Amino acid sequence: MQFKYGLEDRPPWMETLLFGLQWFAVAIPIIIIIGKITGGFHFNDPGDQIVYLQKLSFVMAIALFCQVLFGHRLPLIIGPSTVLLIGIIASQGHDTDTIYSAIIFGGFLLTFLSITGLFGHLQRLFTTRVVAVVLLLIAFTLSPTILNLIVGAGTGVSPLLNLSFSLILTFGLFIFHRLLKGIWKSTLIIWAMILGSIVYFVMVPSSMRMSPAMQNSLVAGFFSHGMTKLSFDAGVMISFLFCFMALSVNDLGSIQSMNELLKPPDMSKRITRGVIVTGLANIASGFLGVIGPVNFSLSPGVITSTGCASRVTMLPTAFFLLLLSFSPAVIGWIGNVPPVVIGSVLIYILSAQVAAGLMVIYESKEEFKFTGGLVIAFPLLLATIIAFLPAGVVNTFPTVLKPVLGNGFVVGVVTALILDHVVFKE
Repeated sequence: MQFKYGLEDRPPWMETLLFGLQWFAVAIPIIIIIGKITGGFHFNDPGDQIVYLQKLSFVMAIALFCQVLFGHRLPLIIGPSTVLLIGIIASQGHDTDTIYSAIIFGGFLLTFLSITGLFGHLQRLFTTRVVAVVLLLIAFTLSPTILNLIVGAGTGVSPLLNLSFSLILTFGLFIFHRLLKGIWKSTLIIWAMILGSIVYFVMVPSSMRMSPAMQNSLVAGFFSHGMTKLSFDAGVMISFLFCFMALSVNDLGSIQSMNELLKPPDMSKRITRGVIVTGLANIASGFLGVIGPVNFSLSPGVITSTGCASRVTMLPTAFFLLLLSFSPAVIGWIGNVPPVVIGSVLIYILSAQVAAGLMVIYESKEEFKFTGGLVIAFPLLLATIIAFLPAGVVNTFPTVLKPVLGNGFVVGVVTALILDHVVFKE
């Protein structure tokens, strides 16, 4: 493909700034959506949730800056990992120190495997069928979280109204995905969040609440809120170990997708450096007590629609995220999005995740057989059942096994590995 600006080109400063704003518009909805879900899972106080979003924006800014200059050095957007969100949700009942100590350990392990070259041996476990299962599991095991966001139990709003609104908004997203082009298509998520929130506030005025953080000063730090104190639990560690295995596959796939588009030199070294930076960024996330980052696969679509493949344009994006991390008032306004809108946008995002999983299957050079369908189908069904288990049932599991057996994603990945490498090994 021919691009207006190549990987190492430096556009004029005004165009660089505009392209940076565009990448910022693509990145910020994902950060706010995942950050609001995770922050709400940990904290009831809106002020603490805003501080969580501040820390998350800070980590994403630093991680993006390091990836562009020292890591893979590609125009890849970065954001909080949905697979780690699954691990956090499955670890309910454990304190935040235990959860984020597991993320520190996972980040350290990912960095160690990349530096020593052992990551290449781990990759062999993830065949085409297993990778497809991993991509599909991320979407299916988040279904209970999406359901809670959309139904809005305890909010006093009719579940039928929320469900109807969600269906209309989600269908609207797919319709505009088909009709829009260029920058409008790239920033569709942020427009859906803005317009969806306005319409919902008009329909349900009581849902518009002035968060205390929205009345705070424009600039405020967050380092005074302390760091994670190391606390280890075997069950939580095992659960996050599988999550980081999947995160590494996600990270590898996102970096590899740029190889097909840009054909950059020294791709193997870029992959190694990129995964190392992802591991280090997850260590930093764990110490700050926020969900860790991963490279997203949204970038090729943005690049092809704008004709700009310059990595330099990502630096203003990192700067804007850094500025945002020190402004609780701005984050408060951006984060004042109704849960039903977040759930609807999440359906749209995870539909793309499912599509990616199906593409892995259909574009495989291997012949797709009935046994291959079983390797994919059974883990998906089993993981979905586990994800929807009532809390009362999960609480009957042994404490050390609860984060593993109660995590649909982990159960699904383990099942896929057993079926693919043992039961239906070819």
